[in-house]
Amino acid sequence: MENMELHSGIMPVKGIWWKPAPAQEKRWVIISFIWCLILFAMMPLWHFKGGQNPAGIRTRVTADEFETRLNKFIKDYQVGEEKGIPVVQPPAGSDVYIAARMWQWSPILKLKKGAEYTIHLSSLDANHGFSLYPARLNFQVVPGYDYGLKMAPDQAGTFYIICNEFCGINHHNMIGEIIVEE
Repeated sequence: MENMELHSGIMPVKGIWWKPAPAQEKRWVIISFIWCLILFAMMPLWHFKGGQNPAGIRTRVTADEFETRLNKFIKDYQVGEEKGIPVVQPPAGSDVYIAARMWQWSPILKLKKGAEYTIHLSSLDANHGFSLYPARLNFQVVPGYDYGLKMAPDQAGTFYIICNEFCGINHHNMIGEIIVEE
């Protein structure tokens, strides 16, 4: 026991502790490295050619600026109210504003089937997730940004906006609506 030498993780072990990798292992390391390069090159290509990323307009905006635009939009196109949330029916081809704030999407939209709109999304307080059901559109809504997404509804019906980013104790009740009419 007295001849035993103690080692730490800092001091290397004496003797031959490393041997060159065999040819088969070298081949797999090379194949893995080439595959990593291919996947790395595919990321920007998939972003531009893949079609799964929303390529909308993104600009910086304060919560007050966005809320001012939202209130003007509601004032100009409001057609009713449902449970204290304004119902808005903008003309085809217009800019449409939706704000996320703690446990609520505002306003409820009435859109025309086949008409193109630019939907501007922003959060007035915290991160929220914009999930349009049953259309399977998911988007992260972050405060300080105005996300403009071009959209042309191709089917009529009621679509629900569900927040898929936990935003507090009443998160499960954060459901908005987009009503698409013929």
